Formats: sequence, structure tokens, C-alpha cells
Amino acid sequence: MNLKITLVTLFVAFNCCFLYAQEGVVRGTITDENGIYVPGASVMIQQLKKGTVTDFDGEFTLLEIPQGTYELAVKYLGYETITKEVEVEAGKTTTVKLVLNAAETTLGTVQIIGNGLSAQAKALNSQKNKTNITNIVSTEQIGKFPDANIGDAAKRIPGITMQVDQGEARNIIVRGLAPQLNSVTLNGSRIPSAEGDNRNVQMDLIPSDMIQTIEVNKAVTPDMDGDALGGSVNLVTRSAPESFRLSATLGSGLNFITDKRILNGSFLIGDRTKDGKFGYMLSASINDNDFGSDNVEADWANEFEYNTGLLDANGDDILEERAVNPYAEKFEIRKYLVQRVRRSFSANFDYRFNPNNSIYFKSMYNWRDDRENRFAMTSEILDGEDIAAGDFEINNGNLTRFPAEVTRETKGGIPGGRIQNRRLEDQRMQNYTLGGDHILGNVKFDWMGSYAKASEERPHERYVVYASEYQVNNDVSNSKKPLHTAVGNPSLADFELDELTEEYQYTEEEDFNMFANAELASDFFGNGDGIIKFGIRGRFKNKHRDNNFFEYEPLENSGLNIETLADVGTRTYTGDDFLAGKQYHPGTFASPEFLGSLDFDNKNLF
Repeated sequence: MNLKITLVTLFVAFNCCFLYAQEGVVRGTITDENGIYVPGASVMIQQLKKGTVTDFDGEFTLLEIPQGTYELAVKYLGYETITKEVEVEAGKTTTVKLVLNAAETTLGTVQIIGNGLSAQAKALNSQKNKTNITNIVSTEQIGKFPDANIGDAAKRIPGITMQVDQGEARNIIVRGLAPQLNSVTLNGSRIPSAEGDNRNVQMDLIPSDMIQTIEVNKAVTPDMDGDALGGSVNLVTRSAPESFRLSATLGSGLNFITDKRILNGSFLIGDRTKDGKFGYMLSASINDNDFGSDNVEADWANEFEYNTGLLDANGDDILEERAVNPYAEKFEIRKYLVQRVRRSFSANFDYRFNPNNSIYFKSMYNWRDDRENRFAMTSEILDGEDIAAGDFEINNGNLTRFPAEVTRETKGGIPGGRIQNRRLEDQRMQNYTLGGDHILGNVKFDWMGSYAKASEERPHERYVVYASEYQVNNDVSNSKKPLHTAVGNPSLADFELDELTEEYQYTEEEDFNMFANAELASDFFGNGDGIIKFGIRGRFKNKHRDNNFFEYEPLENSGLNIETLADVGTRTYTGDDFLAGKQYHPGTFASPEFLGSLDFDNKNLF
């Protein structure tokens, strides 16, 4: 019954709109002198007190304009205000194309003539005309900074902070709220998440030069999804231009941690046919960065337990708790070697059948390979029952020496192919959108359907751990940079095989989105032009996760000689170039080549 009422209401609304025989529609496109669309421009018919603003494609629509001749005024920050006479015919759509010229200012004998307003000024115009709290950043502003991904670009927006991974901004925090409480869309279509246990969207997956505008809505409006407590980030890709456009960039650099090169490249081409109906924009980008990082981590405590050497009535060891000044009970030195290769391709098309009807297709495919080796030396104070009264030293309340379990862990993968003895994180995100804009009488109607998929695959992720126990000196004279050093000189033969593991992870999420909106001009409150907007929305999600974890042990009669760190291929990281400080020396670890060479599928070995 409710469906019938809805259909009848829509039918009556549309037919009532067609009854306005003495009214027409004005549609138009506004560009600058370089042929680039101008979003956020104010368009006004002063005689009728009717106005609107242009969208991201520089387009505007004015509904229910009485038949007659009017002055159409366009105002824009940094540009000359222009007027154009338009003649509106009953029951027809009048189309206009306007070109804005930069304003010039004369200061005495010095004349300053602008050569085209920056894209950021266009973003500020859009931001000024928004009804909610919004920040907008354009591609031109993004290009002024060395931001390889869209996350690094977004963190420059007020109220935005980012969670980082290896120095690159990844998960967005809006107004202090966690990443899972915010939403990220591409051209209005929700971007799925490839995270296994949350809905965070990894912003560092998308190259910054593939996006035309970043729009951050810090307060959602009724026509937006209500699943974001912090805010909604909309990434807008480039649309087809009004005239031919070609752009290419190429860059390189050097990473001083790994002494490896950095490569960047992008390309875009777009045009529109002579009749103005069909337009396209193709763009591609690649970023290859072979880098690394050095870091020190510590967990702190102010007490520990030790074995008194006495037994209780049940024959169990009596442990005593000792309070001391804060000390690093667990200490890690980590060295990362990382390569990230981003590839992105976008193809956008649109077709204008006539002034009242147009459709568009937008697509984007992002693919990132994240290869990583991690070498981690960890020392942690032994459990209380393993510490005797003579095994530690306390000076002036500081625990300066204690026995620790020390491990040396190597992260890697299998050799060859795309893995290359590293942990490979293969992330992909694709989005395909089909939509349209129509004028039906005095009703503005738009619709969109999209399919999006995000996936993350981590095949053959391997870890090997060698462990030993010995005394360490605990230096916390600098609380920001604690240090554990071995008492004596433990050898590689003292480190015995502790753990061999391999893991496979695959996560994917698919999103199907569709909506249809209708917009009617209204003067319900009698204060000039107003809008009544209603529509329907559907969203369908499917998420799949497949994890497999295996732990291996060499068979006693396998003939393998991998029992100690002295028996296998190793890599050593020492010297004065460790970024956290020359006092830190990660030491020697099983090499990724050795780890990758192990044949876990051979049942005669493992």
C-alpha cells in the first residue's frame, strides 16, 4: 500500500511540474579562460531572486523560470563579474556557456594581471557556498607539496589528522574521531575497506595526482549517508574538459636510508568532440619508492618479581615483588626495508544527448605492492621464577642489570616473482560508476549505480625467530632513548631456533550502491527560491576473509642444519648510520634469502 502511495505521489509531482506551460529551465556550464570547469560560482537572476551555485563540473540548473528575457549574473572570487542576457521560452531548456576572465587590479603605475585563478581559489569558492561545515582542497594545491598519496594530501586540511604507516598517512581521523567512525567516497560512491577487522579505508592506496578535489564534510546533510560520526571524505576524479588537455609529469629522487631510487610519473589526456556531446578524460599514475626506516620501541614498568630461593608449604617457589624506578622491561630495535609500488588508472566519459539529458561513466583502478623485510631484535626481562636474587643489580633505585630473553626475528617471503623474499601486501581497489542527470519538466532528476571492490592479499608471509637468554645492561639515563646491551659477548651459536611460521591472508569487500534523487523548485516559505529534494538509496555489501596460519618444526632426521643462528645465512646491520642513534646496533639476523629457501611443503623436512 505504501509503495502505491509513493508511486502516485511521484506521478502527481512530475505531472504537476509539466503543467507549468509558461515556465522554462536555464542550464549552463561555466569555465575559466583556460577551459577548466569553475565549481562554486554564484549564478543569479536578480529580477526573480533565483540563484544557485555550480557543481564540481562547472554546471548549474535553474528551474521554474517564467517565460521572458533576464540578466544572468555570475560572481566568482578573483574573477570579473559577468552578465549575460538569456531568453527563456515556455516548456524549453535554455543553455548557456560562460567563460570567466580573471580580474585585474591597477596599483598606481604597476598593473597586475592574473593569468587564471588557481584551482585552490575554486575550491574555496565551493567551500564558501556549502551549506554545511566543509573543507575543499584542489589538485593544484595538492601538487604544491611532495605528497605521493591522497592521505598525505588530506592531512593538511584543518581538523584532519592521520594514522601513519612507515611515514605515509594511511587512516583518516576527523575531528579526533577514530578512522572507523568516518566514511570515504569516490565521486559519491562509498569506497570499501580491505581491512580484515574494521572498515578503515587505506588512504595511501590512491595516488594524489589522480584526484581533482578532496571534499571533507564535517557535518553530514540529510542527502548524505548517516554512517559517519566524524565526517565524510569525498574524492572527486577529473572530468572530461571542454577542450583538449594534455599533461604529463616525471620525477625521481634518492632515499638515503636504502640508497635506492624513487620514481614518479603521471599522464592525463582529455577532450570533447566538436559538437560538445562526448567527452573523455584518461589518466594514469605510477609511484615506485624503495625506502626504509629505523626505530626503537620500549615497554616500561616500575616493578618486577624475582625468585627468593625459598619454598612455600606446597613446595612452590616464593616470588617477591620489588619496586624500582621506571625501567624498560621490553626493548626492541627494528630495521625495516620497504618497497611500495603504486599504479593507478582512471577512465571517465560523459555524453550529453541534449540540454536536458546527459549520462556519465567514471572508473578507477588502484593497485599497490607493498614489499617488506623487518629485522627485529627484542630483549625482555625474564619471568619472576627465572630470576634469582643475584641475577640483577639495583643502583639508587634503578634496575641496571637483569637476565632477559633476547630474540632476533626476520620477516620475509618466498623467492622470485613479485614476492622477492619479502612480505608482499597486494592491495587493490576498483570503482565503476554509471550515472545520469536529467531535466523532466521542472524537475531535476539524477541517478547513479556503482560497483566497488577492495582486496588485500598477503601470500607466503614468513617469520623465523632465533632466541637466547643472557644478562643485559639497562640504560635509561635518557628516558626517550632507552638501551639494552649484552653483558659479555654472546655468539651466534647461542641463538637457537625458536619459531618458524608462514601465513596466508586474503580479505575482500564488495559494495553495490545505487540512488535516485528528484529536486523541485519551491517557494514554500515565501522568501525567494527554495528546493524540495527527495530520493531513494540502496547499498549492498559483502565481505570475505580467509586466513591460514601454519607453524613448522624441522624433523629430527631431516638432515637440516638450522638449529642455531651460526648455521644459517645471515645479514648484519651495525654502524653509525642507524637513524634513532649511533648507539643502537640491530645486529645479526637470519637472511631473507635463507628464510625464503626453506621448503615447508617437503614433509621429509618439516
